Amino acid sequence: MGRLQREDTGWVDEHLPDWRNAIYTVDNTSYPLSTPHNKGREANAYLLYIIQHYDRLPAIIAFLHSHRDGYPVGWHTDVPGYDNVLAMQTLRIDAVKHYGYVNLRCNWIPGCPDEVRPLSSAHNNPNNVQCQMPLVWRHFFGELSDVPDVIATPCCAQFVVSREQVWKRPLEDYKRYHQWLMDTSLNDDISGRILEYLWHIIFGMDPVHCPDMNQCYRDVYGR
Repeated sequence: MGRLQREDTGWVDEHLPDWRNAIYTVDNTSYPLSTPHNKGREANAYLLYIIQHYDRLPAIIAFLHSHRDGYPVGWHTDVPGYDNVLAMQTLRIDAVKHYGYVNLRCNWIPGCPDEVRPLSSAHNNPNNVQCQMPLVWRHFFGELSDVPDVIATPCCAQFVVSREQVWKRPLEDYKRYHQWLMDTSLNDDISGRILEYLWHIIFGMDPVHCPDMNQCYRDVYGR
């Protein structure tokens, strides 16, 4: 988890004592866990955690936002009250073990069925996620890799992965992703959003990963 210094994340220790936590303060480097620069929104802390713990990752890793619940700040999960505590308490760990990666949001809107179209000629604004995606794709996955016509998954960068799924990519890949985030001149909204629509691919899913919503609810939350 990444948080701003002003944000209260005491709810994690209070309500999720069975989960070890690593909460990075992104705007004050005096904290024991912090990011060197406040860039890229949650992606900065997520990647830094993987890099720093790669050889000793826990079996299951949840990547969460710093808010606990409520609308509009907490609508990035699909449980009553948009409550991250309830999401983690009802999460089916067996689903994470089975799939390797699960998004904590099942609702397709926004994100599916065709949120990002990297090859569309309609996008010529350099400060646009879709315009930047082909460049980032090749930097992340190789110059010769084919950029997909469509990239889609339910938003919003809250997900759970298994250690084995993380390890399917070498540490150097995660370092490269993080270095891009530190070096890019794109603003946080664009750079963070680019990673938002690449996490599922980084963790082994197809570019279009839009599971049936009812099945997703059953798999992830058992309801």
